[in-house]
Order: sequence, then structure tokens, then C-alpha cells
Amino acid sequence: MSRHHTLPALPENIHWGHHDAALSPVLTVASGDTVELTSWAAGGPDALPEDRSLVQPGHLAALQTCVRDGTTHLLTGPVFVETAEPGDVLQIDILDVTVHDRWGFVQIVPLKGTLPDEFDAVTRIHPSIDAAKGTARLPWGTEIPLAPFFGIMAVAPPPHWGRIPSMQPRKFGGNMDNKELGAGTTLYLPVFTEGALFSAGDGHAVQGDGEVCITALETGLTGNFRLTVRKDLSYTYPFAENASHLISIGLNEDLDEAARIALRQMILHVCARTNLSREEAYMLCSLQADLRVTQTVDGEKGCHMMMPKAAL
Repeated sequence: MSRHHTLPALPENIHWGHHDAALSPVLTVASGDTVELTSWAAGGPDALPEDRSLVQPGHLAALQTCVRDGTTHLLTGPVFVETAEPGDVLQIDILDVTVHDRWGFVQIVPLKGTLPDEFDAVTRIHPSIDAAKGTARLPWGTEIPLAPFFGIMAVAPPPHWGRIPSMQPRKFGGNMDNKELGAGTTLYLPVFTEGALFSAGDGHAVQGDGEVCITALETGLTGNFRLTVRKDLSYTYPFAENASHLISIGLNEDLDEAARIALRQMILHVCARTNLSREEAYMLCSLQADLRVTQTVDGEKGCHMMMPKAAL
């Protein structure tokens, strides 16, 4: 019988700005258990709105108590999943994702983003969020629909990597910033250390493919995840699927290579699920799959490919 666990965004449950296989788990669960996990928006005190009454006490406590080591992401976890061992795959069923703040922020930072040399001042806005309506209102009046997802979902990196910043996504997941990884999607991550050590954060209320200015609408989220150890899969790279599509993921400093990785991964998965040859799967990708730019701002750029399951 699976159990449900709650992991609030308390300072003792947060690691700020890094991934590390040496981190002590803050929660232990059995394979197949569900976890309700809350995280705060990425960023430091300078990212908060002027009206501090909008900021929840737990968020302020985290900023005052947690020690930043790496980059801006306040990550909740890690969660130790019993029986997970290196070589396994952690199946992460994203059951639901909800916004739990009334505000978010978007910013431009000089020398960052997709146009790093063209914007010379820090520029920040704080759109208001109406979770009940499912919308955000931009300062110039436009109202846009929310589509929340966690920018970071990760297992621990290989132990010999040591402590690494949370900015760059890698083969263990991390800062993939993939808007397709919302509620109803299943993410698969290869496991590199005992217990997998799952963490999540970098909540996004909405984001376009590319995340071009360096941020989405950064905000606090609560997600419900089912964490299942898969010993019957041999995935060595992040992969996802939802009811209608297979979703392959490519990550590399070179966007062309990220695209090639996403394509190779899709060919691999199509061949595994059908009787198509590699040549046939390659042609099917050209006819039916959409290759998209995930993000161009995290050092390791991202592409993802969407293959309709109906095409299989």
C-alpha cells in the first residue's frame, strides 16, 4: 500500500543553488509513494515585490536562514526513494502542479539571456497572479493564462562530480525549464546514487519555449509526485511522456548538438516501442515529430522533440 507524504518548503528542507549526491535526505519514501512538495520562487531578496505583505513567511524564513551555494534556485529535497540504486530509473509521475503565491517575477540581467549584450540594466517586473482564475496580469495590462511547471526536477548527480551549481541541466535532469513537464506528464531520470535523491524547485507559473530573457514567471509552486523505482528500464538520459506524446530531451552548450541528442533519443525510443528500423524511425521523426527549442539561457541549452503516440 503506497503512502502519501508532505514536504513543505521549510529552511531545513531546502538546499539553495546546487546539486550534490552527498546531501542528506530530508524525507525517505518507498517506491510508489506520493509526495506533496512545495518550493519557493528562485532568486534572493532583491527579487521580492516591494509589498512584502505578498511574500509568505516561509519564503522570508528560507531567504534569511538558508545558505546560498551555487546559483539562485531554492530546491526542496532531497527525497530518498527506497530500493533505488545506480543504473535504475526513477519514474516521476507529475500528478498535479498548483501556484501558491499571488505574485511572480520576470527579469532581464545584463550579460545573461539569449541577447546578453543588448540589455544593459537589470529590469524586473512583478506580475500579479490569480490562481483561482488561472491567469497572470502583466504590468502593461495584458492577462495571460497560467501553465505551471517545475523548472527543476532532478535526482542527484554522479557522486564523483561533487557539488555542482543548479543552473545547468545535465543527464540527471535539473534545470531543464521544459514547459511540457507539467501535470499529467511522466518524467524518467536515470539514477546515479543510492536512493536517487529527488529534488524539485524553480517554480514557473508560465513560460514560452526558449525562456529567452532568462526567467519565466518565477513563483512558488506545490506539486504532487508519485516516485517509482524502475529496474526494468535502462534509460541513460532524461525522457518524458504524456497521454498523447513521447518527449525526448537534448541538452548541450551547442544548440545544434542539443537538437541532435533529442532526435537520437527519440529514434531510440521509437525503435524500442515499435518494430521500426532506425532508418524508418528517423523518417517518421521527420514527418510527425516536432523539434522545439526548450531554453537558450542556462549554459547547457535544451531542445525537445514531441512525437505523437498516434503516429506509432
